[in-house]
Amino acid sequence: MTEFIPRLLAGFLPVLIFLGVLIYLDSYKLVRLRWVILTMALGGVAAAASYSINGMLLSRLAMDFTTYSRYVSPVVEESAKALVLIWFICSQRTGFLVDASIFGFAVGTGFALLENAYYLRSIPDTHLVVWVLRGLGTAVMHGGTTSIFAMGSQLLAEFKSPKKISIFLPGLLAAMLLHSRFNHLFFSPVFSTLATLVVFPLLIFVVFDKSEESLRNWLEVGFDADTELLELMNSGRLSESKVGKYLQSLREKFSGEVVMDLLCYLRIHLELSLRAKGILMMREAGFDAEPDEETRALFQEMNYLEKSIGKTGKLALLPFLHVSGKELWQLYMIGK
Repeated sequence: MTEFIPRLLAGFLPVLIFLGVLIYLDSYKLVRLRWVILTMALGGVAAAASYSINGMLLSRLAMDFTTYSRYVSPVVEESAKALVLIWFICSQRTGFLVDASIFGFAVGTGFALLENAYYLRSIPDTHLVVWVLRGLGTAVMHGGTTSIFAMGSQLLAEFKSPKKISIFLPGLLAAMLLHSRFNHLFFSPVFSTLATLVVFPLLIFVVFDKSEESLRNWLEVGFDADTELLELMNSGRLSESKVGKYLQSLREKFSGEVVMDLLCYLRIHLELSLRAKGILMMREAGFDAEPDEETRALFQEMNYLEKSIGKTGKLALLPFLHVSGKELWQLYMIGK
């Protein structure tokens, strides 16, 4: 038992500490702890699935373990981890590089923890140094490659539809290549661990910092634009603006009742957008802000109106809804 505890800590703590640092650095608290835990659990599921697939392929392919670990297992393992993030991005549970990075590293953390737990149970007498290298090297590598995949995919999702599978290919390829390169250095464990500790944290923290700056700029610009349009609607001067004239033209395509629903939908969408941005700003200032019941009621009303106006109505309002990944994410955040 006296030797088991140090091995356990060496194999588990480094990646958990790194994940904790990422969560701490998130000024806007974009990711809640319960989602981090769920994501880690899904990473563990990916590890279990990868173990089964690797065992099956290794028994059927005519190659030795070293070759397999360098060229095949990175493809299997990174694909399994990526599936979790693809679901997150496609369902708009990520909106910024910051939360994508955290979710990505959480998946890798869950994967690494289950993998290390398996090895700890299978080969408990391994020297402590091996577990230090696994904790600082392999575990951080798993978190780092998945985080890079998540950030790359989220970045491309800002410019293209997240439903297009092509946006996930560059990040997945990068993750596979980095994982493969790490496994090429498997027989130089000290060097591979040092390279991992330099490359992955540096890359993630640089992107993390730039993403927070981008988020801050988006909040300022988006808040002003939403406020201006909402003031026009509340002041009764909407008909004098280009937005009002455009909405008036919709009377030729929609019935009067639907046009009223369109106006209500636009107003509620703007109010929720402003509330969501306000929550993020309060979190950055250190307040633990959460959506209130009135906000959730507005979200339910917007969902009802969305069904009323249909897809055609939403398409008609697209120029004013700003439905990029960030806007869709903030509405998800405020309605959950």
